[in-house]
Amino acid sequence: MSTTLKRVHGYLAEFDNVQDLYHAAEQVRDQGYQRWDVHSPFPIHGMDTAMGNPRSKLPWFVFFGGATGLTVAFLMQFLTQVIIYPTVVQAKPTNIWTLPAFFPVMFELTILFSAFTTLFGLLALIGLPRLNHPLFASKRFAKFSDDGFFVCIEARDAKFTKEGTKTFLEGIGGKNIELVEDEI
Repeated sequence: MSTTLKRVHGYLAEFDNVQDLYHAAEQVRDQGYQRWDVHSPFPIHGMDTAMGNPRSKLPWFVFFGGATGLTVAFLMQFLTQVIIYPTVVQAKPTNIWTLPAFFPVMFELTILFSAFTTLFGLLALIGLPRLNHPLFASKRFAKFSDDGFFVCIEARDAKFTKEGTKTFLEGIGGKNIELVEDEI
């Protein structure tokens, strides 16, 4: 006989429409919760502002990834074509002034490194890959991809209490409030 240990993931509250969800997000933000998320079947214009989300760090990662690609391409070509094995093609000089010949490779490696940085940086920032999420155990949460609007406040938030958070969600108009648990 096996017993599964469970820990509380948080509270999931359903809202009737986009406007209610938007105003609920503003109230959750104003209440000071930090670990929470909104789920809807489509993007909602202005939801990042309503949630108080800061601008993403991903563009900085991509910039430095591209700059790394550019630097690697330049050094790779300069060291091999000018320093280690000078190659004279059609009487062109073997020095820094051959830089225009390096542009295609520099461009391609900049794009390649930027693309890989985008992919892996995004996966790291959003915590993927995660094969299972505790919200998938909720029967009501399956509606989020069709016609459901949800707010989930996570238990790891410093302001989270079982009674206080549930009362707060009821007070802002949340319906079908469910305690979501995660198997350990």
